[in-house]
Amino acid sequence: MRFEFFIAARYLKAKRRQAVVGVVTAISVAGVTAGVAALVIALAITNGMRRDLQDKLVDSTAHIQLMAMNGMGIRDWRPLLAHLSKLPHVVAASPGIWEQVLVARGPRDGGATVLGILPNDEMHVSHLLDHATPGAIEALQPAADSGAQGGALPPIVLGADLAQTIGASVGDSVLVISPQGSLTPMGIIPNYVHFRLAGTYHTGFYQYDSEMGLLRLADAQQLFDEPDLLSVIGFRVDDPNRAPEIAQEIEKAAGPGFMTTNWTDTNRELFRALKLEQAVTFIVIALIVMVAALNILIALTMMVMEKTRDIAVMMSFGVQPGQIRRIFLFQGLLIGVIGTALGLIVGYLASWAGGHYHIPLSPDVYSIDTLPFAPRLRDAVIVSAVSIGMSLLATLYPSASAARVLPAEALRYE
Repeated sequence: MRFEFFIAARYLKAKRRQAVVGVVTAISVAGVTAGVAALVIALAITNGMRRDLQDKLVDSTAHIQLMAMNGMGIRDWRPLLAHLSKLPHVVAASPGIWEQVLVARGPRDGGATVLGILPNDEMHVSHLLDHATPGAIEALQPAADSGAQGGALPPIVLGADLAQTIGASVGDSVLVISPQGSLTPMGIIPNYVHFRLAGTYHTGFYQYDSEMGLLRLADAQQLFDEPDLLSVIGFRVDDPNRAPEIAQEIEKAAGPGFMTTNWTDTNRELFRALKLEQAVTFIVIALIVMVAALNILIALTMMVMEKTRDIAVMMSFGVQPGQIRRIFLFQGLLIGVIGTALGLIVGYLASWAGGHYHIPLSPDVYSIDTLPFAPRLRDAVIVSAVSIGMSLLATLYPSASAARVLPAEALRYE
């Protein structure tokens, strides 16, 4: 063991004439521990929220959507769908038509976006129907395949929160009102159709659970008075992170008159806000570590004052000022390392417990129903570097003061 490190460790363990120095040192270790633990937990939460939101978005919607630039919809879509489905990196494609509607049951209603789909195709593009109640997927099969009897109400599948908002249960009749109405002498009269609630779905992502509904493609085209017309063709690709590049290839293959959007463009502001929140959280909580570093500075300054005689004796025996400086640098480093190690242990244990016991959240505020934790090894490295770096900075002044002790002056009155 190096001489300087040996003395630094002895100073930390030795009994002191002034107990307050030991108390301040213990507070310094506790402060570093608290700051590091808080940083680990905060970063785990922000990473978890980003991961959960991204996973739910990627799983519950198409990675890429193709639309007509004129806003009039896509006609003759079957050959186009067959052609684009064969493009490189395209895993699946699904036709769809969507519109903003009002869904009501009795006096209770709620705004929603309903999407007309072919369920067998949609299940390969998104996993929204994976979270549906039993029988919902079968009910959305095209009428000719499902064996629906004439006169029966067409089926609709709603988000669980939306169904709860309007007070509807599976099997109930719900009224869907579309603004795409018919022109009459009295003006435009909205179309309205009664549907049977065939099922609900719950993804845990509030926007989908409270604002979306699914219809059969033919029923949606009839409701919106758009026979054999699509609003969008959705695509699932092999690498969601390359969605912007693949979207350009799809747009080019579709020809003029078409445009694409992808999940990164649609949610760019959301992820930018999460990234900014993570940076602000890191800076704010890092102030705790800074306060702990100030405690280290105070503890080492008091120790230099207490150990002035010992320093003078060591220097009189030939110990160099540089070695004296390193003794207190090592002492501050030990406090930082011990506090950082304890903080990492506490932070990761708390993150594991939080993820294991599923702390509930209000989904209408946070968009997700449980508080996610996703601790990463990279964050531990960054937090450790910041914590130990601040601890070392706090040792510069007291270690320099110790190195400037004059042995003759210190021992004059001994």
